[in-house]
Amino acid sequence: MKAGNKTLGPRLRVVLDTNIAIGPGQADLLEAIGETGSISQAGRSMGMSYRRAWLLVQKMNGHFSGPLVQTAKGGNSGGGAQLTPLGREVVACYRQMEARASDILRPEIERLRDLLANDLPQDG
Repeated sequence: MKAGNKTLGPRLRVVLDTNIAIGPGQADLLEAIGETGSISQAGRSMGMSYRRAWLLVQKMNGHFSGPLVQTAKGGNSGGGAQLTPLGREVVACYRQMEARASDILRPEIERLRDLLANDLPQDG
């Protein structure tokens, strides 16, 4: 369910343990890193500072059985970042849960949409 650039429907946040969760922001960041090969570019694409993106990556890397993002130092080769196989698996699992939640909740979401005011301002 998409409207413009915004995803309509449930925004899933999965709490895995005390103070450990994965949600749409972390999944989006991981995907952006996978697409751009850069933590800074991924952060910028999401309107996030490099520091914030880096801290989120460090936090996620520390919560799983191995790193989700592997970084390379700068220099002549330019450095960069890439998702590890574990990182790709975490994103795939999260997106699968998100899709299942959306499918399961579709009737209730439609019911709530039917209850919205007809004169809501439209984005875009």
